[in-house]
Amino acid sequence: MSDFVSGFWGYYIAAIVLLGIAWCLWLLFSQRKWLGARTVVVEDTGHVWDGDLRELNNPVPRWWTMMYVLMCVFGLGYLVLYPGLGEFNGSLGYTSAQEVRQDQAELDAQVKPVYEKFAKMDIPAIAADVEARVIGQRLFLNNCAQCHGSDAKGATSFPNLVEGDSLYGRTPEALQASITNGRNGVMPGFQATVDARTAGDIAQYVRSLSGLAHDQIRVIRGKREYLNNCVACHGADGKGNKALGAPNLTDDVWLYGSSEATIVHSILNGRNNRMPAQEHLLTPEQIRLLTAWVWGLSSGRDVTGSAAMNTAATK
Repeated sequence: MSDFVSGFWGYYIAAIVLLGIAWCLWLLFSQRKWLGARTVVVEDTGHVWDGDLRELNNPVPRWWTMMYVLMCVFGLGYLVLYPGLGEFNGSLGYTSAQEVRQDQAELDAQVKPVYEKFAKMDIPAIAADVEARVIGQRLFLNNCAQCHGSDAKGATSFPNLVEGDSLYGRTPEALQASITNGRNGVMPGFQATVDARTAGDIAQYVRSLSGLAHDQIRVIRGKREYLNNCVACHGADGKGNKALGAPNLTDDVWLYGSSEATIVHSILNGRNNRMPAQEHLLTPEQIRLLTAWVWGLSSGRDVTGSAAMNTAATK
């Protein structure tokens, strides 16, 4: 891949562009013998159809030729002013990224008055404001609904923001940090140290913590292996650790599902779930309103105990 980002390609592209324009100009001026002629001789090809339909070889009109020359001159001027010749950035220093930033700055200046009224309000107060909730919902639908759903109830591997508990807590500070900086929840795979049978025993123990159907004999073996491999993150009581983003294993909230096969897959292969950071897409003011809207979905409370959440929350 390093060959595609070397300086050679910049020169290659510039050469192709300039040679293409030069060839067009050469082709046009190689036919200049008739450009100044007042009388244009039309060549007869000798092909005749239906008795009087004769095929002629008419030269290109002079106006068309001159227009093509002007287009080549315009192209050369454009390439001097704007990027197009490989690594040459143009004398004006224009970039599309710069144009986007300028447009974003203009838009931010236009909408700034809308957010000023919420600048001195805390998150709970913003969540209680009707106008702020409308703005927050629109921000959510435009930026978050693709993963969490338009109703914010998530899906498999995407947390439910309405009824589920949260890996990192639902305080305004925790939610704002998640939206701003993103999250990358990683569970390591234990395939190198745990076989499938042992992982199944651990899965039975984990299911027992949630009150799901389980094999009591396998639970005894699974608890021992759980304490050897899982306690560092999920805790001896299985209630997780919000500082690490380790989920609570004692409720009935499941991000990937509660079947033994699914849990075994998580144990052996691990999980790597990432929420992208929004700090480069949204302004701090927008993030605060979005935080308030999400916080207001459950008034900042971690909600557990819903049997309907087995496939769409945070574990």
